[in-house]
Amino acid sequence: MRTMAYGSWPSPIDAALAAAHDGHPEWLGLVGDETWWTEPRPQEGGRRTLVRRRADSGEESLLPAPWNVRSRVIEYGGHPWAGAVRAGRPLVVFVHFADQRLYRYEPGGEPRPLTPVSPVGGGLRWAEPRLDLERGEVWCVLEEFTGAGPGDLRRVAAAVPLDGSAAEDRGAVRELTAERHRFVTGPRLSPDGRRAAWLAWDHPRMPWDGTELIVADVTADGTLRGARTVAGGPAESVAQADWAADGSLLYASDRSGWWNLYRDGTPLCPREEEFGGPLWKLGHRWFAPLDSGLIAVVHGRGAKALGTLDPETGEITDTAGPWSEFEPTLAAHGDRVVAVGAGPRSGYEVVELDTGTGRTRVIGARHTDPVDPALYPEPQVRTFTGPGGREVHAHVYPPHHPGVTAPDGAAAPYVVRAHGGPTGRAPLVLDLEIAYFTSRGIGVAEVNYGGSTGYGREYRDRLREQWGVVDVEDCAAVALALAEEGTADRGRLAISGGSAGGWTSAASLTRTDVYACGTVRYPILDLTGWGTGETHDFESRYLEGLVGPLAEVPERYAARSPAEHADRISAPFLLLQGLDDVICPPVQCERFLARIAGRGVPHAYLTFAGEGHGFRKAETLVRALEAELSLYAQVFGLDVAGIQQLELMT
Repeated sequence: MRTMAYGSWPSPIDAALAAAHDGHPEWLGLVGDETWWTEPRPQEGGRRTLVRRRADSGEESLLPAPWNVRSRVIEYGGHPWAGAVRAGRPLVVFVHFADQRLYRYEPGGEPRPLTPVSPVGGGLRWAEPRLDLERGEVWCVLEEFTGAGPGDLRRVAAAVPLDGSAAEDRGAVRELTAERHRFVTGPRLSPDGRRAAWLAWDHPRMPWDGTELIVADVTADGTLRGARTVAGGPAESVAQADWAADGSLLYASDRSGWWNLYRDGTPLCPREEEFGGPLWKLGHRWFAPLDSGLIAVVHGRGAKALGTLDPETGEITDTAGPWSEFEPTLAAHGDRVVAVGAGPRSGYEVVELDTGTGRTRVIGARHTDPVDPALYPEPQVRTFTGPGGREVHAHVYPPHHPGVTAPDGAAAPYVVRAHGGPTGRAPLVLDLEIAYFTSRGIGVAEVNYGGSTGYGREYRDRLREQWGVVDVEDCAAVALALAEEGTADRGRLAISGGSAGGWTSAASLTRTDVYACGTVRYPILDLTGWGTGETHDFESRYLEGLVGPLAEVPERYAARSPAEHADRISAPFLLLQGLDDVICPPVQCERFLARIAGRGVPHAYLTFAGEGHGFRKAETLVRALEAELSLYAQVFGLDVAGIQQLELMT
């Protein structure tokens, strides 16, 4: 055991290793008895491929580069593929990211387009496809741009012919419903095929504020008639709906203050736990009904477990295993449930649960230790006290290395991480980016500040009209508490975050003196600009709930925007931005930097061509992570070798 100063510990976890393990399996589905999913390829430009788990020969990666299975509907995307078995062979449809066209694919052949390219605005986009082989159609969500502006668009449920007749003819796409709502999810058919259910909402609400659960009759010609709202409303969020095998309608609603499960309006398992979550992507599934009448559920308070709910008794049997978190992507067939789970010592894996025996096993993307697991972070789940005595939830990752210790009495440098969203949550899973820091002697604290999901609607609503206040205060409360107890060095605290977390990081640097430096990734920096046309349609009215209506409280937008108060920043910072980002566009960073020009604040601005909102390319991830470490090394006085030094300008 060597004694070395915090931040100077040697580690085999380099940025390239962390980048290679960025991302995880997503969008599970069943094609016959086979489990399929999408999986990232950071080393191949960040594309996502389709993976098939064959019963006889294990995993098979399909669709080589440049195919990229990813939808851009509402920019955050949605379930991008669907499959079925026809004539004994898989038939799959998927969305290709580059042109957003829907393609038909049969393994062994080449993908063929099913939808046209639109010359208008952002084009035609598709999500949540579902195959209707009897009608020879793909039912899905259509997002259609009608002009060049980010808000010039419409969304409806539509049916695309499987024979390719719409590949050059927009008129061959059949719209299933009238255009009644700004946002819709894909329709789900009842077991008898006579009814369809979907979710809808309108500006200025976000789906976690309030959605409507709509049911319609399916006519003989395959159109949806008699649409009526059966649950939800302006102040009730229905996160998911589906049909049970007996034809009853299941849905997750937060009418009690928690996303709980209901069957035809009756609560099945009333608990102060979440059985749903924020619908950032169309097609997220927190529950899946089984043919037996049981329901597979992803549920919990904070961390999410996988369990099986008996709707007759309200009892849940949770899955045993090393997984502390499960993603909102489930598929079920017969007695089988497949899910994506991870834990503090394992990455995300594709897990199969046999509900008949209770047996679980990993069937895909199996975790293998890229380094000695003794180097993995050792998280602490903690609750801190924020202003007014409110609870603040956080995961604390102290510096950890099996062969190194710090000098007696020394306090560690710490990075406080603010998650994106802000309606989101930091999961309790193995993250090699965190290990990159902790194995070098730098602590990390992930703060699930007020506004985060997983702790009920009251906790989530703390951020209403308080964005830039509550999130900043809660992160500072955790940082200062760690310093006061001697865990963290008060003079060596940093703040870091991306997207909404980038906002919190920048706002923290302008509103507090807690941090010695900060890392700000693809952020929101100017509320007035962002709320008046500088972002995409989905979040274009988000600030009305987070800050207040611009017309009524314009001074609040100015008072909280980091771009308006750049003169308050004295701490060094790193700004990272993708040049193709349409959610938080580069113009926000450019405006911010113009206002600190000549003020002598050490900073660096790194931009990345071909990157959008959230980095996906391995080379980008490496450069960004090494630049962040270099910033901390320079500001905290750390002895770090083997990385490119970040040049700070003034």
